[in-house]
Amino acid sequence: MQKGTIGVTTENIFPIIKKFLYSDHEIFLRELVSNAVDATQKIKALANSGEIKKELKDLKVTVTSDPNKGILTISDNGIGMTEEEVQKYINQIAFSSAGEFLDKYKDQLSSIIGHFGLGFYSSFMVSKKVEIQTLSWKEGATPVKWSCEGDPEYKITKGDRKKIGTDVILYLDDESKEYAQESKINYLLNKYCKFLPVEIVFGKKKEWKDGKEVETKEDNIINDPNPLWTKKPADLKEEEYMEFYRKLYPAQEDPLFHIHLNVDYPFTLTGVLYFPKIKDNVEVSRNKIQLYSNQVFVTDSVENIVPDFLTLLHGVIDSPDIPLNVSRSYLQSDSNVKKISSHITKKVADRLEELFKNERPKLEEKWDNLKLFIEYGMLSDEKFYDRAQKFTLLKNTESKYFSFDEYKTLIESNQKDKNNKIVYLYATDKEEQYSYIESAKNRGYDVLLLDNQLDSHFVNLLESKFTDSTFARVDAGHIDSLISKEEISKPDLSESEISDISTAFESILPAGPHYSVTVENLGEQESAVLITQSEFMRRYREMSAMGGGMNFYGSMPESYNLIVNNNHPVIKKILNEKEEKLSSQIEKLSTKLSEPQAKLKELEEKIKDKKEEEIETTIKDEKETLEKEINSLNEQRRDKVKEFASKSDLLKQVCDLALLSNGMLKGEELNKFVKRSLSLIK
Repeated sequence: MQKGTIGVTTENIFPIIKKFLYSDHEIFLRELVSNAVDATQKIKALANSGEIKKELKDLKVTVTSDPNKGILTISDNGIGMTEEEVQKYINQIAFSSAGEFLDKYKDQLSSIIGHFGLGFYSSFMVSKKVEIQTLSWKEGATPVKWSCEGDPEYKITKGDRKKIGTDVILYLDDESKEYAQESKINYLLNKYCKFLPVEIVFGKKKEWKDGKEVETKEDNIINDPNPLWTKKPADLKEEEYMEFYRKLYPAQEDPLFHIHLNVDYPFTLTGVLYFPKIKDNVEVSRNKIQLYSNQVFVTDSVENIVPDFLTLLHGVIDSPDIPLNVSRSYLQSDSNVKKISSHITKKVADRLEELFKNERPKLEEKWDNLKLFIEYGMLSDEKFYDRAQKFTLLKNTESKYFSFDEYKTLIESNQKDKNNKIVYLYATDKEEQYSYIESAKNRGYDVLLLDNQLDSHFVNLLESKFTDSTFARVDAGHIDSLISKEEISKPDLSESEISDISTAFESILPAGPHYSVTVENLGEQESAVLITQSEFMRRYREMSAMGGGMNFYGSMPESYNLIVNNNHPVIKKILNEKEEKLSSQIEKLSTKLSEPQAKLKELEEKIKDKKEEEIETTIKDEKETLEKEINSLNEQRRDKVKEFASKSDLLKQVCDLALLSNGMLKGEELNKFVKRSLSLIK
């Protein structure tokens, strides 16, 4: 027996391994199985090089457990180790044999997993004792047993393994006994090892017999050693790609289409990426790409490896050139990662452009499910925008699709305003904004449909990219103000009459949002009252809600424009009704107002060139008295108008109709509207 001390730089290496080597302790099984696969791959290489003459049979890795004793064993029939190699590779931490072996046998070996220099020692994260039983392939080798109880001391004795290969036996600590349970082992092997290039066996297959589950004699192979991405695209059919997707994501709808990655220079990259159906929420669709290194699962959090928008794709990326060290904090600065990221972005853009050029109907058919992904890419990646503007489609409210250039050609002659700017009209909800869309169509205008969660940001992006253009939602104002061809005539009303109309409508509007009332000449055929929302304010509020950094706008109260159509017969009727009921009272108030207004005007003329401190106190007092009197009389007028408004069913009706058409009439007010409508019909 030989005793010794493991070649480590600190006495505290094992506590460090136990707590900090990996963020997730369950990774130990991936490391140990990967090492076993490595050993198996190496013996294949030796056979291919002619150094091993005998025939190799049934090469596999076997995982067994004893849940009662808390023992977990990973066995392989790979190259094994001599005592000298155990000293070199086990007792000298982080000295990985993989690099040395790959240099020697690179012509015979297609892949070596051994990027995991500390992989074996991850076993101490879950074990109170680890034992190795190994027998080398070399002529005359004797079996070796190595054991260690989680401290720098180890023991090497003669082993009892009869066949070439290695057993790693873990005596699990009390906190980690779950790793000897069948369900836990199955879960970990399926998560980390399901595509390893050597068969992984765990127990026997089971089948139902006489109403219960029984074991068969057939090995339960948990992995697919030749997954789809390792095959040539020319050898695969579309249905095989779909079957593989269903295996990866059993509960997902079938994807739209796929991209097969196969690069061997200047870096190695294989994989299959799928475009999933993404209609609504960006967040729920993230992190579905699985990253592998030579078929070893690494992570499904690939945000540092691919651009942010590509995390919406599903599928598999496999590359030995992505570093798989303990700390992955430098992934973003790694040159290979950057090259791989750029290549994937290019392949995605190539595929979409190919569809646009050669299979336009197919692209249009899938566009509604693709749009969110592409918009996200254009918003977050300038280079992707430059490519995507060639194949991005705009959809109008009649479900017709156009490229950017095609749509500009369609609208530029008719949808230019008086300042020669092209106005892109858009709707976000065909049903809610139906009347506004129809109003635009009646003037021969076309309306886009921009109805996903990123569109408020996307509109801003397009506005910054399209020259001499602006975007306006169809309900942001009356259509003639959105595409203003000429100056619109002002209503032939005095300031006080316009003020009366504003007061009347404001007094009966529901509490909550702020309404700014204006009176305009819209024509007899337009609605009596329109409720719109400022394009600028609405868009920035939506961007704020999406986390666009516009918190100032997001904290402001909702505000709307209420436009009263002075040309509409019903409005004329309301104004006539007001005139009949209030004219004499308003005339008396106007007469009373004329004297203090005249005096105030005279005073203001006297002091217009004086500084505040030069104005006499008596004049200041007189001015304040006159202003109070004028305000009091104006308030009396407003009270009269409010009283009229509260009793006018017709005024309430047209106001409620405008609220109803915008989905803003609810609860008690909606109930009152229905009752009033019935009484007006009688």
